[in-house]
Amino acid sequence: MASKVQVPVEEYLRTSYDGPDREYLDGEVVERNVGNNPHSEAQWRLSAFIWELSKLHPVHGRPELRVRVGERRYRVIDLAVYTGERPSELVPSSPPLIAIEILSPDDRMAEMLDKLREYRRWGVRHVWLVDPAARVLYFFAEDGLRETSRLDLPEFSTELSREQVF
Repeated sequence: MASKVQVPVEEYLRTSYDGPDREYLDGEVVERNVGNNPHSEAQWRLSAFIWELSKLHPVHGRPELRVRVGERRYRVIDLAVYTGERPSELVPSSPPLIAIEILSPDDRMAEMLDKLREYRRWGVRHVWLVDPAARVLYFFAEDGLRETSRLDLPEFSTELSREQVF
């Protein structure tokens, strides 16, 4: 069994990678799966929803954003949504209001659930999972992952329907 290479966090933060950005988990640089056309379309539609919302409320969407979720843990959120002031840090260390992950064909659900749990522990209020292949929306609640027909944003008295995403 090959041993995992430990990388100093400073090296990770100053490195640009070919292809999708990578995550940093306790000293290990971890590759992310590349999305396909349905993944990209869902991300585009979600971004459009957030853009329209930003015309009415102080929200700031950030696709493919590298964030610091812990001392030695950096994730890349498919779509992060901040509220209030624009995030000013190059790599934000405060949680967004919403973290949206979009399943890619090669994603493993166990690893995705770990990531969603980590977002909740970090303080993200709304953790959403979008499955473009099955055309299903989920939200991550205190008791786990729940399928839904719409994603609610009570802070702004709005919701996002399945039809709007797919």
